[in-house]
Amino acid sequence: MTTTEKTPARPLSVHDWDVLIEDFQDSGAPRDWFTAVFSIESLVDLALSSLLKKDFPLPSKLSILVFLDEFSEILFDKCGGSESFDRFIDALRAIVQSPTDGSNGLKEQALISFTSVLVAVDAFSVRHVEAVVDLLLALVNRPNHGFDRQARAVACECLRQLERAFPGLLSDVAGHLWSLCQAERTHAVQAYLLLFTTVVYNVVKQKLKVSLLSTSVPLVPFNAPHWMRDQSEGLSQGLGPDQKELRRTLAFMLESPYLFTSCAMMEFMGMVVPLASALELQASMLKVQFLGMIYSFDPMLCHVVLLMYTQFPDAFEGQEKDIMRRLMLLSKETQIYLVYRLLALHWLMGLLNKLRLSGELGKRMSVLEMGQKFHPGVFDPLALKALKLDLMVQCSVSSNALSGGDKNKPAGELLQECLVSVSDFKWLPPWSSETWVAFRTLHKFLICASTHSDSDPSTTRSLMESSLFQNLQGLLVDMTSKFQILVPVIVSFIERLINCQKHQWLGERFLQTIDEKLLPKLEKSCLLTAYFPLFHRIAENDTIPPSRLIELLTKFVLTLVDKRGFDVGLRLWDQGTEVLGICRTLLSHHKSSRLFLGLSRLLSLMCLYFPDLDVRDNARIYLRMLVCIPGRRLKNILKPADTVSPSTHSSAFFTVQSPRFRHDPNKSWNLASYIHLERVTPLLVKQSWSLSLPSLGVGNDGYSIIESNKIQVDEVEPADSSQELQLLPESRRIESGKPTLRVMDAKIAEILERLRRYFSVIPDLRHMPGIKVRITCTLRLDAEPYNSIWGSQTQSTELDKVDSPPALFATVLKFSSSAPYGSIPSCRIPFLLGEPHWDKNVHNDEGSLDIVLLGNTPKEGEKDGLGGAPVAVELEPREPTPGLVEVSMEANAESGQMIQGKLESVPVGIEDMFLIALLPPDEPEDTIPSYYSDLFNALWEVCGSSSSTAHETFALKGGKTAAAISGTRSVKLLEVPAETVIQASEFHLAPFVVAITGEQLVNIVKEGGIIENIVWQEEEEGGQATASSSKGATGSNRDPLRLTYIGYGDDQEVLMTRSRGKLGKIKMLMFLPPRYHLLFEMEVGEGSTLVHIRTDYWPCLAYVDDYLEALFLL
Repeated sequence: MTTTEKTPARPLSVHDWDVLIEDFQDSGAPRDWFTAVFSIESLVDLALSSLLKKDFPLPSKLSILVFLDEFSEILFDKCGGSESFDRFIDALRAIVQSPTDGSNGLKEQALISFTSVLVAVDAFSVRHVEAVVDLLLALVNRPNHGFDRQARAVACECLRQLERAFPGLLSDVAGHLWSLCQAERTHAVQAYLLLFTTVVYNVVKQKLKVSLLSTSVPLVPFNAPHWMRDQSEGLSQGLGPDQKELRRTLAFMLESPYLFTSCAMMEFMGMVVPLASALELQASMLKVQFLGMIYSFDPMLCHVVLLMYTQFPDAFEGQEKDIMRRLMLLSKETQIYLVYRLLALHWLMGLLNKLRLSGELGKRMSVLEMGQKFHPGVFDPLALKALKLDLMVQCSVSSNALSGGDKNKPAGELLQECLVSVSDFKWLPPWSSETWVAFRTLHKFLICASTHSDSDPSTTRSLMESSLFQNLQGLLVDMTSKFQILVPVIVSFIERLINCQKHQWLGERFLQTIDEKLLPKLEKSCLLTAYFPLFHRIAENDTIPPSRLIELLTKFVLTLVDKRGFDVGLRLWDQGTEVLGICRTLLSHHKSSRLFLGLSRLLSLMCLYFPDLDVRDNARIYLRMLVCIPGRRLKNILKPADTVSPSTHSSAFFTVQSPRFRHDPNKSWNLASYIHLERVTPLLVKQSWSLSLPSLGVGNDGYSIIESNKIQVDEVEPADSSQELQLLPESRRIESGKPTLRVMDAKIAEILERLRRYFSVIPDLRHMPGIKVRITCTLRLDAEPYNSIWGSQTQSTELDKVDSPPALFATVLKFSSSAPYGSIPSCRIPFLLGEPHWDKNVHNDEGSLDIVLLGNTPKEGEKDGLGGAPVAVELEPREPTPGLVEVSMEANAESGQMIQGKLESVPVGIEDMFLIALLPPDEPEDTIPSYYSDLFNALWEVCGSSSSTAHETFALKGGKTAAAISGTRSVKLLEVPAETVIQASEFHLAPFVVAITGEQLVNIVKEGGIIENIVWQEEEEGGQATASSSKGATGSNRDPLRLTYIGYGDDQEVLMTRSRGKLGKIKMLMFLPPRYHLLFEMEVGEGSTLVHIRTDYWPCLAYVDDYLEALFLL
């Protein structure tokens, strides 16, 4: 059976229509399941039959109507012949004439869809158009019928679209439409008026000789104009409608704008303005009628007024200031949407461009004067600031060009005022949007007066002599000297000028000014490295004498030669290499005779005295090249590889160049999906917040750090958080050689002596390296997603047939964090091999029957190549707080492609800050357990509420800084059995246990064999353990745990008792770098444990509570 012979075996169901519509939306044609049973030509008939079914669901009917509208060109091209079009019209008539309540929207959607099909498909004849128009006019010819007012409004819109598609279609019934507009009183009058206005507009445009206010032709049945039915006659144009009727019609239309919405007003005025021009109507009539709309907050109505202003500018003479003032107020109105405020500025810029192009800008000086008053506010959105700055620049340049700058504000002063609103760019990063806006304004101020056109009479030399350029030079020099962070932006700004053929002199002049005025101001310090990009541009310009730059680099190298320290090795190499790079640039762009004296002295200094060996060798090579090789040959040798012409040797070895790839950001944006940096030991608590205080080193809640050549004791005033170590006035110092006499007992004296000995081994963070915290991670590369993204770059070789995993070379991981972790060193991985996707919870088939210890699992993974590369993140905390370490990666693929991007951040928890307390070097090994126990007792005492040690300070290592302790207490009740507490302590906190008291608890922990080398006390303080151990045999060991609540008004204590027995205490001491402590004393009971907490760094209590719950309760 052929396609044309197929007949539908059954009507389409709702599900079939849903699938069919989805197929069309996906591929534009039906699939095999439909074409095997039905023909495509019958699809329209199936749709019409489904629409006429009463039991068919309404949502499906609406979907079918939209489907016919969307794919009308495909569907109706297949169904040829007028019979299908007749059934189409009959279906529309049946739907429109059906008795419905009008609330379901089927009739309105049918009118819209069928009209759209009629306009889009060219195969419909004039007879079908007449039938549809006749049906619509019959529906429209019921004015003030409230029941179907929505359907009548939609019918008017459909007629308007048909009139726009077939101009002049309704010209013969214009008189009837005018009567309907006068008779209609519902909200549908807007649609009637727009329909009548469209008919009148087409009559005037086509110059049809018809009457607009009266007609002898009946409204229904409708007949198309004879020139439209008979195509051979063509359009019968005349002189147009009668002028009196047209004026009367226009007067009627101008009386009805209050009936329109803002969108309808836009369309109405788009047709009325050409009519007014055709009638040569006085534009003042339109201005009086519609100028008041400029004061509304609707942007559509404001656009209508601006549309009239551009069409009739002479009629609005004297009103420009009012319009400009209103647009300025709109841009400042914070209650309206930002997009409307931006639109007001775009209108202003459009008006200025229109006036400038028409040559009438000189007559509208008031517009330019108002434009210079658009000063951006400090709190304006950045997009609004950018547009206001552009407008001020445009008005200022145009005003100076017209008036000669005599009556206007100087450009330099105006530039300073413009930059006030974006002054934050001086402290923001170079890539910030505010910095981009500021330098974009500088560039516009500089070159707006001198365009890129060859016909522009202004010259670069005249611009260089202007006061604006002089002010801008001083501004750039000041910004460069005060804000090193802006150096890359200033370099880009100058490069943009140099790369422009017309403004190249401006960029070179900027470099000369920087060389003359900035280089003498720069100090010989490490901050000079920030200016190296600028030094490269100065070295590339052969119009600038190199003597100042060479002298400054020589002074800088002298400071590097004198520098010594534990962390300057790699930094010295980097700085020395940068200096040699500038020397190479000088050799490549200047004559050797011009450089020889100063540059030979600099290179000799580096090759003799520079600390780094590699830099010395390279300096020696450059010095020999400067001395032995002539200038022209030296420049050819020092040219970059990509500028060297290929060799003329006949061998292919010399002509074939290796491929060079650059970084592709489109492929590197999602590195974290296939390159994983994971912690070896996961955190117990995934911290999603961090407590950060402005100054934790002062006051009564931590250490007060005092620095001097002699230890000082005094109260420290709060200071800025960036200044952790503080100097006291000379008059307030107390020398350690004359201590204050105090009365204290032997116990306090012993505690103070023990703490002084302990703090003397804690490093002073300011004068020496701090204590490191190492987080071990693993870097893994998933082969499958990596190959899907980067596989196309790999060169095809004979080894492609072998299934080899991908690899990364020379991987560099850089770490940064907003938490106070100090400078985090980078990690370098020479080689990283890809591995297949591996799920640790799914074992392979070979090892599914093996019995493997849990601790051996990672080693087995490493043997199989699944372990990845080890990565150590070394932190030097300034405060023991959790945080996130951001990771950025750079690597080279096998094909030479550069891979750059960000990986998942590494979380840092409070448990990472737990370290074993430092041990004095002279402490004997056999007394280490008792030392830690005594240290715990001493810190427990001073971190309590006792004030006997409140004014004591303890010198840190080196004796230059002292610390004072002020502690905080807390308590935590854990409703967990003793076995859980003991097991969790053994597996997670065993290195920090210093003592265990209580006979039962001691016996249990000793049997475990995990905790060793601590102090075991079978009898607790006060002899309570002895009594409890004697009663343990009879089962009467039921001393209650007590949770003490301390009131705020007095020292009264309320005891909260529990009925479970007490086994003993576990004492733990955790050192929190750089110099804080956290102490736990756990009263372990059979059914619950009471944890007493003391610390000299109270913010850590915000994280300890969650940590204890995750450790014992989860």
